Amino acid sequence: MHHHHHSWYSPALGREMHIEVFGHAGARVLIFPTTLGSCYEWGDRRMHEVLGDQLEQGWIQLFCFDHVHDESWYNKALHPGARAWRHLEYDHYLLTEALPYSASVNPNPFVIAAGASFGAYHAACFGLRHPERVHRIIGLSGMYDVKSMTEGFSDPNVYSSNPFDFMRHEHDPGRLAAFRNQDIVLAIGDDDPSCENNREFSRILWEKGIGNALRVWDGWAHDWPYWERMIRLYIGGHD
Repeated sequence: MHHHHHSWYSPALGREMHIEVFGHAGARVLIFPTTLGSCYEWGDRRMHEVLGDQLEQGWIQLFCFDHVHDESWYNKALHPGARAWRHLEYDHYLLTEALPYSASVNPNPFVIAAGASFGAYHAACFGLRHPERVHRIIGLSGMYDVKSMTEGFSDPNVYSSNPFDFMRHEHDPGRLAAFRNQDIVLAIGDDDPSCENNREFSRILWEKGIGNALRVWDGWAHDWPYWERMIRLYIGGHD
């Protein structure tokens, strides 16, 4: 198993950021951690073993990212608009530093954004903000209305960070065409508190002509054993 670690000082964020990489070739899979996780989370959870056959075959390569939750959505001392502003700086880091780094390691043009729980929000937010850069989005047990993190507050920065809002109001033909070329999978348990949010978000996408994204699983399904099965099922696209 090819595996390496990379870190650098990020100009976009003004701090050091880390990426853990598994595999040697194939589609570039951008992995976003859960709320408390880091770039080491998927390795610690042995998700590279769950996907081991695909990594060994050179079908996929995992790029596991850090987040800045402590400085953005989870910093309750900040005004919600400032939390969103920090998130947009993180988005800029992903677009101008992390994504180009992945391309320098692996020229494969196909990019997948994936994550579980709050990582699913990140995967959807990045993938839907930049549909021409991300070809598949896999959200596992996610929640796609970031106003749940802002006490309901919104401003232009929150709006720009909120797939639930910006997708509802998207009418640009070029962007809609790009979304329709994406492969979007939103998997969630029917007992998950966010299930209704996922149903509504999937309806918003459907109304824009973006295929049926929703995959509802039995029960709660909000934990690593489920996420292992989900990622194996959906990594190659729609089941």
